[in-house]
Amino acid sequence: MGFKCGIVGLPNVGKSTLFNALTQTAAAQAANYPFCTIEPNVGDVAVPDPRLETLAAIASSKEIIPTRLTFVDIAGLVRGASQGEGLGNQFLATIREVDAIVHVVRCFEDADVIHTMGSVNPVRDIEVVTTELVLADLDAVQKRIDKSQKKAKSGDKEAQAELTLLERLVPHLNSNKPANLLEAHEDEVRMLKFFQLLTAKPVIYACNVAEAELAVAEKSPFVQKVAEFVRAHHDAAYVPISARIEAELGDLTPEEEMAFLKDLGVSDSGVSSLIRETYALLGLLTYFTASEKEVRAWTIRKGWKAPQAAGVIHTDFERGFIKAEVVSYADLARLGSVAAAREAGKYRLEGKEYVFQDGDVALFRFNT
Repeated sequence: MGFKCGIVGLPNVGKSTLFNALTQTAAAQAANYPFCTIEPNVGDVAVPDPRLETLAAIASSKEIIPTRLTFVDIAGLVRGASQGEGLGNQFLATIREVDAIVHVVRCFEDADVIHTMGSVNPVRDIEVVTTELVLADLDAVQKRIDKSQKKAKSGDKEAQAELTLLERLVPHLNSNKPANLLEAHEDEVRMLKFFQLLTAKPVIYACNVAEAELAVAEKSPFVQKVAEFVRAHHDAAYVPISARIEAELGDLTPEEEMAFLKDLGVSDSGVSSLIRETYALLGLLTYFTASEKEVRAWTIRKGWKAPQAAGVIHTDFERGFIKAEVVSYADLARLGSVAAAREAGKYRLEGKEYVFQDGDVALFRFNT
């Protein structure tokens, strides 16, 4: 079960530099000109989780296996992308395939890095990209309306419900509001997912700041404008990052990296926070399995019950699920050993209706 996050933004905002930093590869060309990324680059990224180290120490594990997210570096969108400008159709099709969007916004001044719109103005940049996504969605909605009208006239209840929702979407999108801000009840939310609208996807904004500004990023006028705008108009979160710092960290040892960041007055470049925030944005949580062989993080969706959680390890675990032996990470870490946690009565046997919680450490019993 893989989750994809698309990195979008205007050309030259630092998307490919961020992608390189995230995946610690040089697969994407981080060159200073528009459309340097033509084929989407794809890379797997480990989700940082300090709990793994603690569990490995408790279980004397030989190996640590973190959970992962897939990031897709999508070439820079430009004004007119919804009409096919600047390879727009290809870019929009790639965005349609991702589960969430990381929208990189340029919040740094640099005379050596051309801004394709002539000046640094992050709110304008957000609006340009949003408008292109909204226009693409309006086109898709209109086509769907044309298809649904015939079915709705014949008395098809499902088509009538769909048409009602689509007709509500048109004025909403026309006011340049993303589809994910439309007030909708549970059935409509399910329908929205089925429409695969670009602006229905969850978004997080990555404010790419200059190296010297990362420690005081929250005071940056650019970051402050983004924060105010995305809260008011997109109901979205933002994370300050420095793609350039992260790119420089790639060649350093962990010790050198810590010293470098300390000199800059920060504990990380913001990229770890961005990965964790994106994970949360997707509605994901982590549970663990721990043994002498390995401690491993597993990704599930919030609200999943024990058999579904077991199924991400192997489908046989879900089909033949009997019970799950579960202890919370907090209890196990506090008590320091499996024996102490058992003695304190913190291990429990859970059945098919148990809803897994973030940080659960589990052992499954199943029939094959």
